[in-house]
Amino acid sequence: MNRIDRLTAMLVHLQTKKVVTAEEMASRFEISLRTVYRDVKALMEAGVPIGSEAGKGYFIVDGYHLPPVMFTQDEASAMILANKLVDKMGDKSIRTAFTSAMLKIRAVLNEAGKDHVESLENHMEVFLRSRYEHHQRTDFPDHFLTTIQRALVHKDVLRIEYSNSEEQLTARDVEPIGIFYYSLNWHLIAWCRLRKGYRDFRVNRIRKLAPTGETCEGSNHISLKEYFENIYQDNPNLKKVVVLFDKDQIRGKPIYGCTSQTDLGTQLRVEFMVENFFYLSSWLLTFGSGATVVEPPELKQELEQLVEELYQHYVGQAVTAHH
Repeated sequence: MNRIDRLTAMLVHLQTKKVVTAEEMASRFEISLRTVYRDVKALMEAGVPIGSEAGKGYFIVDGYHLPPVMFTQDEASAMILANKLVDKMGDKSIRTAFTSAMLKIRAVLNEAGKDHVESLENHMEVFLRSRYEHHQRTDFPDHFLTTIQRALVHKDVLRIEYSNSEEQLTARDVEPIGIFYYSLNWHLIAWCRLRKGYRDFRVNRIRKLAPTGETCEGSNHISLKEYFENIYQDNPNLKKVVVLFDKDQIRGKPIYGCTSQTDLGTQLRVEFMVENFFYLSSWLLTFGSGATVVEPPELKQELEQLVEELYQHYVGQAVTAHH
């Protein structure tokens, strides 16, 4: 990225948040702090009203706005891919909002950009498991994500009608702390006033949802990250698993249930927290020598046993047939 492009990107970045630290910009643009200071000074000399606060960072003075943003073809391509993902993984409310956003993005593309997007759009698709696409419950509206997002920002208390796995409906007032996407479903994590604890609500099991008009502004809730950390600490049955995957073996395959991933060059170090090894061990076998268990030793032993059973099953049959 040349300096002009970097200065433009830096200006856009400054407008995305109230305050941006020099360290954050150095990390994003892969430059030194000294270069950040030089670039910020250059923007100020060009007339951009940038303020700074000791110990916090830089900010754009209120009232300053960029002219309409122009997208590169690569950026427009990324938005088309995001649109395909949202279409399959979002609910009705998110799909509606994103469709509106995409129309605005298309409107500012030049003719070459529009041709690029229209050409690419016909060559990309996202397929999910049939159980997700074809077995949605018609009595569950599936349009609550936008309302949940607003509640997270404004700290609204939500009243929900929720169906558990036994199809039992309960009405609850909840205080949201976050949402996450896991195993083909969106989940709302919230403090449940009925159960007096943090609970995981699968969004496609919510039949009704609306703000109560009350806020939980004064509540001292944990963050979503702390919630997951506490789950692992509080459940004595969970076991930590560390696996090294060869990148050429894992590329393009989904990794469900992992808690962290570390890029090691030709390998990917992946951590899981599991209650038992049954499904994980069978799945790991599909990678052959492309997956190496680092810990725990119990999982290594289980894999050895599975491999031995397979060997005896197939090689044993061959030997018996030969004789």
